[in-house]
Amino acid sequence: MANLYSYVYALALLSSLATPALCVADDYNKKHNVALFVFGDSIFDPGNNNYINSTADFQANFWPYGESFFKYPTGRFSDGRLVPDFIAEFAKLPLIPGYFQSEQVGFINGVNFASAGAGSLVGTFSGLVIDLKTQLQYFKKVVKQLKGKLGDKESNKLLSSAVYMFSIGNNDYLSPYATNSTIFNSYTQEGYVDMVIDNFIDVIKEIYKEGGRKFVIFSTVPLGCLPYYRALKLQQTNRTGCLKKFRVLADMHNKALPKKLVELKKALQGFKYSYFDFFTAITDIIDHPSRYGFKEGKTACCGSGDYRGLSSCGGTRGQYKEYELCKDVGSYLFFDNVHPTEKSNLHFATLLWNGDSNVVRSCSVKSLFELV
Repeated sequence: MANLYSYVYALALLSSLATPALCVADDYNKKHNVALFVFGDSIFDPGNNNYINSTADFQANFWPYGESFFKYPTGRFSDGRLVPDFIAEFAKLPLIPGYFQSEQVGFINGVNFASAGAGSLVGTFSGLVIDLKTQLQYFKKVVKQLKGKLGDKESNKLLSSAVYMFSIGNNDYLSPYATNSTIFNSYTQEGYVDMVIDNFIDVIKEIYKEGGRKFVIFSTVPLGCLPYYRALKLQQTNRTGCLKKFRVLADMHNKALPKKLVELKKALQGFKYSYFDFFTAITDIIDHPSRYGFKEGKTACCGSGDYRGLSSCGGTRGQYKEYELCKDVGSYLFFDNVHPTEKSNLHFATLLWNGDSNVVRSCSVKSLFELV
């Protein structure tokens, strides 16, 4: 079934490339747009996990995922488009293809390497996802193909003008609990967070060596405050609210990462970035949904149980065969028990694009695309 969805998705990508308002000339020497390369986890995965030997926990290639925009499941963990899809639209790019579809539509506009469940660490959900280091290796293969097609001069121009977007780190803090790993026993909390961030920074440096200069970096989400963890806390303690142990790790990560980015800016000539405080952007809607045009910020649209926090959306994950689906998805912050709705993703993309000073540091994403 995943192959059928992948085939339909590839047709949609080809169709989007043919749209006059979005198409880019095949010859890169002619007028061209700034490319977008995307790395990360399920926040950004366009369906790459459809092509690997994963499990339903790390796939969204079944209904009702995709119901609002695509009208079929693409593998995106949402009812519709993700933040990179909207950023591409704002930048007058077509849908950025997933890595395994990029052979069909080309690399000129960029590639999305993200994989649901992926982490900065190779051991995070190992064997079920495409970790960040492997995503980097895929990117390097794309670089070689670009050089073969465009030559060194034009490919270097493409790579230096491109924008590189990351959502990574969330799963590194969830995986040890989900898999009963003992890795936390080997590190202090600070040491573990440093390891996650250092692995991430190493990947950024490798992309910089390939010519990358403009980066968009997401903080972690408010781990512990998502519908899944609210339901888990209620089940374990009969108390409402966020599950503290995950929130502590997220806080530590989100305090350390911006400092690392400031250091990179000082150390790497021409390095520019936009840091998105995703944690705060989501928390603001959780706490004040009506302020942002939502009615529900804590309960998911699709799922079952308290807060619809069980991983039952679609009825294909393990023991969960039945689920509830809200009538008005546009009223909800979360589509399933972890991931935002399309409406939420549009909100976040707009904040990023415009450089909202409450949640975006350094550069707006729009300004990064305008720097050639």
